[in-house]
Amino acid sequence: LRGYTFQADPADGLRLSEGAGPQTLRFTYQHPNHPFNVEIAYTFQPDRYLIGVTNQVRGLDVDLVFTDLGQGIPFNEQKERDEVRVAAYVLNHAQEGIRSQLLSRVDGFRIEEGPLLWTGFKSKYFLMALMAGASAEEEKYLGGVIAEPTGRENRVTLSASQAVPSSGLIGYRLFMGPQDFARLENIGSDLQNANPYGWKFMRPIVRPFAGIIIKILGFLHDNLHIGYGWVLILFGVMMRVVLFPLNQKGMKAQMRNMAAQPLMQEIQTKYKDNPEKLQKEMMKLYKEHGFNPLAGCLPMLLPWPVLIALFFVFQNTIELRGVSFLWLPDLSAPDPFFILPAFLGISMFLLQWVSMRSMPQQNPQMKMMMYVMPVMMVFIFFQLASGLNLYYATANIATLPQQIYIANERKKAQAKAPLTLSK
Repeated sequence: LRGYTFQADPADGLRLSEGAGPQTLRFTYQHPNHPFNVEIAYTFQPDRYLIGVTNQVRGLDVDLVFTDLGQGIPFNEQKERDEVRVAAYVLNHAQEGIRSQLLSRVDGFRIEEGPLLWTGFKSKYFLMALMAGASAEEEKYLGGVIAEPTGRENRVTLSASQAVPSSGLIGYRLFMGPQDFARLENIGSDLQNANPYGWKFMRPIVRPFAGIIIKILGFLHDNLHIGYGWVLILFGVMMRVVLFPLNQKGMKAQMRNMAAQPLMQEIQTKYKDNPEKLQKEMMKLYKEHGFNPLAGCLPMLLPWPVLIALFFVFQNTIELRGVSFLWLPDLSAPDPFFILPAFLGISMFLLQWVSMRSMPQQNPQMKMMMYVMPVMMVFIFFQLASGLNLYYATANIATLPQQIYIANERKKAQAKAPLTLSK
């Protein structure tokens, strides 16, 4: 059908105005020598990125109709490599779930078999998706997708097939807009996961945390009426307050372990030739003095899914795109003056310095890492979104009072009399 001339109604197109009702643009083709005709109607709503489409085929026995989705979303970010890294076609298989294919890696003709709930193109911040059915409640599927390279770099043609019923009427919806998590979630069919957060093996863990974090950021922005820069600062402080009980619990467990360390070494030396007695005495040590090698690590590991989710959220959320804050022109882009990465490195050094001063024995390797790690992190973070740097720098500063408190508690514990084994 792409070679035929369609008549548009209204002929001069549509003008949508805010607050007005939906309007429909129709394209009609009538074959000059045959009763075959096609009518495609697009219904636009001024306040939504969702377009309702009906495709009526008459006068011809047709099994399938293919809808051409073009060649992908044009790149429009400052760094093209950021777009190339995520530009892909994506589909949601009815049984197998969501999967995507990077456009840069499509090297030949491909057929993606259905049934599919939807398919489309994604970029870093935007999505163009074709969803089967005229409404979310309608149980409809796409038959499959054909993808083929165009010969242009990072450009692929995508066509979605739909079976034509006896009535000849096909319905589907087009979403063409930003990857706003709440908006896509309201549409349904897992559309909010078209651009999933995190690497594939981590997504089942990261995805729930990412959804919660995005909702919290949106809630703070909408209800406190503050810019996203201040939202990130407030969120950084809130996270440190929430995680403090875990850090304190881990610190107390570490202090118990450090105090019991000499006793453990004494038991291991004394009963090294008697494994049964060694195990019995170690269990006694665990019971009497609360010694547990994992107790100090576990509370520290629990916040990691949150931290990883934050990394991907701040790198990809469209709410930060183009938002300025103080000297930062765009919270989704790197700091042009490298102030935040440098500040982040200094704050990391201070945290490690406070912690090292309270240690009973200074480990040379840890001391070296105290100087090396901040420098490494500066080189890593100066390329990342300034919103991510702003959050981490805020979280580090909010952690300093907690770290000082923990260091003082550690010194008090060291001043106490050493533990002894009971007879």
